Parts: sequence; structure tokens; C-alpha cells
Amino acid sequence: MIEKTQSIEHEKTVLIGVINQKQSEDKVKEYLDELEFLTYTAGGQVEKRFVQRVEVPNPKTYIGSGKIKEVEAFVSENKIGSVIFDDELSAVQQRNIEKILRCKILDRTGLILDIFAQRAQTSYARTQVELAQYEYLLPRLTGLWTHLERQRGGIGMRGPGETEIETDRRIVRDRISLLKKKLAKIDKQMGTQRGNRGSLVRVALVGYTNVGKSTLMNVISKSDVFAENKLFATLDTTVRKVVLGNLPFLLSDTVGFIRKLPTQLVESFKSTLDEVREADLLLHVVDISHSNFEDHISSVNQILSDIGVADKTTLMIFNKIDQFKVETIDEDDLVTERTTRHYSIADWKHTWMQKVGENAIFISALNKDNLDEFRRSVYHAVRDIHISRFPYNNFLYPENLDEY
Repeated sequence: MIEKTQSIEHEKTVLIGVINQKQSEDKVKEYLDELEFLTYTAGGQVEKRFVQRVEVPNPKTYIGSGKIKEVEAFVSENKIGSVIFDDELSAVQQRNIEKILRCKILDRTGLILDIFAQRAQTSYARTQVELAQYEYLLPRLTGLWTHLERQRGGIGMRGPGETEIETDRRIVRDRISLLKKKLAKIDKQMGTQRGNRGSLVRVALVGYTNVGKSTLMNVISKSDVFAENKLFATLDTTVRKVVLGNLPFLLSDTVGFIRKLPTQLVESFKSTLDEVREADLLLHVVDISHSNFEDHISSVNQILSDIGVADKTTLMIFNKIDQFKVETIDEDDLVTERTTRHYSIADWKHTWMQKVGENAIFISALNKDNLDEFRRSVYHAVRDIHISRFPYNNFLYPENLDEY
């Protein structure tokens, strides 16, 4: 299912989004900005965006007939290779749109799965992605065949037989079953490995994709985890032993989250998410330089809630303060209303200190700004967890990291 080939470089693409009661014009722009970054990560180049205001997506073509004709003309004139929709398409919608536009049609889920297929490095990650791809493909198999009614004949195949699409569905279901068994076996092995790590406190880095988790992992653990300014640069969970002062703990770097994360990925990456479930402490890394970082926090918190870890002890790590830019207001401007867009780092620090107290830390992992404060906070949180388990070790670890 997964081919270890590179995407066509700079493939011409078009993005499509809709404005409705759930998605305002500003939200759609933000979503399409993210979709463009996803497209760039996959190897595409966005030539144009199409946005339509619709109360309910067209059940046949997602967007209206007039807009689909407009897209068709642009696709034909500019030799577009792929048209990508920001929301998940049904099998019927995808098939109908392909017939009209005569090019590759992807939705947000299909694009994310394609990126995961490119990024998967280990056999385990490839197996997880392959399972997600097959589960996504199964209800869409009808769009892959033009000879649905053709039945196989020959010896042993006379009588009703089964159509080729039914055969393919059976093959895919068998493959899904095989992959689930394979993952269950690996999950059991990884569960055993986690159990063999002893009594060390476990800390997990979580956060939206491309917020700098791997960069922070490299700084803290002095390791060489792959980090890149693209979405989903890291798929495989990396676990390193870290020592602050003389206090050891395990730190894991996990796959980044994203809005509208495909349900297939949540299920197939169960073992990866188990690292988060079994962690004693979460470091929620946030890209504070992103204009909508609070929405990213909400998206990550929702996923954490979905997997049942919303109540874990969490430190909020606001990263990339070196890239943070504030919109200023002229002192003579008496019209413009001050909003969060005009907040400085000091304003945001005050805001989040009110929300989570001392569990908010502002750093730049790349420039190593405020890392001493970060290390002190992590040390104190890990020490509290360790001492709660082993009170008799209290004398081994001073209350403050500075005492070493």
C-alpha cells in the first residue's frame, strides 16, 4: 500500500474550502493556510484557492455547480495535477468530482495520510500508516473501478460468482485484519518494553504539529532527533533518558496533533498515543508565534480529552518566543480596539499565568532562551512525582535544581 517514493516535486494544486455556520471566513482562511502548508509538505505548489459560501455542502459535488465549473475551467487551463478539499469527501462526492475535473481529487484526510506515508521511516510506523490508508480506502473502492458489474468466469467461477469490487473489498478487509493483528502483537511488545523501563518518571512532549517538540527534545536530551520546518516531521516515538541535576527521567517525543485529525490515524497510532497515556507528566509545547496558537491549544486539549489524559499534570511550554511578533497600535489611534493580536509576550505571560499559574513557561528551543527556567520547572515537577512514589528518596534530590 505504501510506496517509498517521493511526491512529484512542485505538483500544481488547487485548494477548495467552504464558509458556513461552523466556519467563518476568517476560519476558512486559516484552515486553507494550514492546508497549503500541508500541500507544501507533501510536495505540491498551490496555484489558486477557491472558497464558496454554502449552508450545507452539495451531497454530489461538495460545492455548487457554478463553482465546480469555475474550478474545472481553471484546472483545464493551468494543467492542475490535484484538487484538494479542506474537509473529508464522501466516496460519492469524490467520484463525481473526479469525473468532472478529470484530475486527482484529495481531501484533507487523504492528504494527511499521504504525508504520513512519506514520513514513515520504521516498519512499525509504516504498518500504522498502511492500516489507516486501507481503512480510509475501503468505502472509496467504488471510485477505482469502471467495470463494477463484470464477473469472473471460468472453472470454479460459474454461477453468481462475485464482482471484482466485492473481491477487492474482501482483499482489503483481509489486509486490514492482518495489519491489526500485526499491530496488536507489536503493541504488546512495546507495552512490555514500557513495563521494563522501571520506576523512572515518564514525561511526554505533546502539541500541535510543527511547534518545535523535536527541537526541544534535542536540546534537553542532547540527542539528534530529526527536526524540520514541515508538518509531521516526526512520526516515530523517540524515548530518551534525561538527567537534570542527578534526577533521571524518561522523555518521549510523540507525533504532532492537528485539527480534523483523521480518525483512522488516531486508531492506528494507538501505541504511539499509549506513550502519552502512560506518561506521568505532559509538556504541552505551543508555537506562540502562530497567530492562532490558542486554537491549536484547544485542538490538542480535545484530542488529549478523547484519549482520556486531560487530567494529567501538564506544563504549558510556549515556544518560539524569538519569532513572536506583536501588532502595535499608534498612540494617536483612538479607533482601533486593542485585541489579543496586540498582546506582547509580557501580556501573554500574565494571561497564562492567571490560567495555569507557574505551569506556564516561555522559551525559544532554537535559540535556547529561558531554558534554565524551563529546566527548573521540569525538574520540580518530576521531583514531586518521584518523591510521591518514593518518599524515602527525598534527601537525594534537593527541592531546587540550583542547589546542585
